[in-house]
Amino acid sequence: MGIKILKDADYIIWDFDGVIKDSMKVKSYAFEKLFMPFGKELSKNVRLHHENNGGMSRFDKLHIYLELAGQEPLYSLVNEYAEKFSLLVKQKVIDSDWVEGVLDFLKTNHKKQEYFLVTATPQDEIEEIMIELNIMTYFVDVIGAPTKKIDAVKKILKQYSISPNNSIMIGDSDADFYAANDNCVSFILRRTKYNKDLQKELNCPKIYNFM
Repeated sequence: MGIKILKDADYIIWDFDGVIKDSMKVKSYAFEKLFMPFGKELSKNVRLHHENNGGMSRFDKLHIYLELAGQEPLYSLVNEYAEKFSLLVKQKVIDSDWVEGVLDFLKTNHKKQEYFLVTATPQDEIEEIMIELNIMTYFVDVIGAPTKKIDAVKKILKQYSISPNNSIMIGDSDADFYAANDNCVSFILRRTKYNKDLQKELNCPKIYNFM
């Protein structure tokens, strides 16, 4: 059902982590490692928060985590930790597994549909990752942090004169759902082990993979 809806859409807005690449685990361990110097209990709580807030940007998360660690989340310190995080995860995201069937889906259908990508990953970093993965050419536009997902979807609809009725968004987090819902775009949830509560809450099409 979900795959048919995707194939029938004229425009698809994609999330990246957990939808194109199975990279949530990579980022979970990176956050945990980054805050291990502040104790195992805090680093565990950081990891759990990250897993429950997949669509939140790392800058917003780091602001919270530094406060939990008793550090003043100054702009310079947040950026310092963001750079450390990027060094930990970038290559591992590139090397992580593709969501099953997604690469074939992109290759087969990108000329029949128009694809956009909206992610909480910083703009420069997601562009570098997608170029390395050789998938940038499948997408009309890619929007990363600091642009919020809700604003990114709104911008795409306006800039490319897209009707919400002809578009669909696929994501794996509540932030993805709200970005779609607030812009009257239909939503498909990609089921993962990290969003089991969301699977129960949302009344929308759901898929495990793109086979």
